[in-house]
Amino acid sequence: MGRRRKGQAVNGWLILDKPEGLTSTKAVGRTRWLYDAAKAGHAGTLDPLATGILPIAFGEATKTVPFAVDGAKTYRFTVRFGAETETDDTEGAVTQTSDKRPDPAEIEAALPRFTGDIQQVPPRFSALKVDGARAYDLARDREEFELPPRTVTIDRLEIVDIPDPDTCILEADCGKGTYVRALARDLGRALHCLGHISALRRTRVGGFTEDNAVTLADVEQAADEDRDALLALLKPVETALEDLPALSITAADAAKLRQGRSVLLRGRDAPIVTGPVYAVSKGSLVALGEVAQGEFRPSRVFNLAE
Repeated sequence: MGRRRKGQAVNGWLILDKPEGLTSTKAVGRTRWLYDAAKAGHAGTLDPLATGILPIAFGEATKTVPFAVDGAKTYRFTVRFGAETETDDTEGAVTQTSDKRPDPAEIEAALPRFTGDIQQVPPRFSALKVDGARAYDLARDREEFELPPRTVTIDRLEIVDIPDPDTCILEADCGKGTYVRALARDLGRALHCLGHISALRRTRVGGFTEDNAVTLADVEQAADEDRDALLALLKPVETALEDLPALSITAADAAKLRQGRSVLLRGRDAPIVTGPVYAVSKGSLVALGEVAQGEFRPSRVFNLAE
């Protein structure tokens, strides 16, 4: 039996506009196959029901995934009133119903309760672990378990449209760990009418937006053309680090950093910066790290050609 091919060294971010019905894992697998990439990962799972921004990291970009995952996210979603489901979206069986429907003023008045730092109980059908098992596996097996509430941050929650009495389209800016399905469920409960997600789209993950996203069809078309067309769809590895200061260093210092050694920032032109930064040399990302007491200390080193 022959050895499995390891794939090619592909480095960069693909900002995929994930289609409905595809899991995040399958989206990564499909694009990794198209790129024949040795290594790939993603920044923030999207449910199969959801569409939108799924940043996929190839190669050295996987080292920057935590920065993308920790970035603020924007979602546009539709809440259907009148029913709660076991999955908090349309894929689950209905568990409760209500004849009540909120009017626009009631919805508007309820939104401030769901902004800022709030307590949220994650959906039972989620990937969180309970005593080593995934919550969604326990839920499917009808096991009894409780998920504790946790603090999440919602910076903005606004009504986009109310097409009819049964549905309301909202947009939210939120932080890491927020479940929009839980937000729809809790809003329905607060309005005493019950509710669940009927449509969900992520429009932003950190600095990754719809403006720089490509569809799976775009990637497949580029793969049919040539490898240069495929590579042209990628964003640089450092795209996920836009919130950090960039530090320009010499080639000699870059060589030291690649060996995991710290470098002193000396001279009249030494940057006045402390805390997390990333270092570049000749336009190429070299390392992630921190500046303290006039010294850059690497925590992550990148193997990218200058």
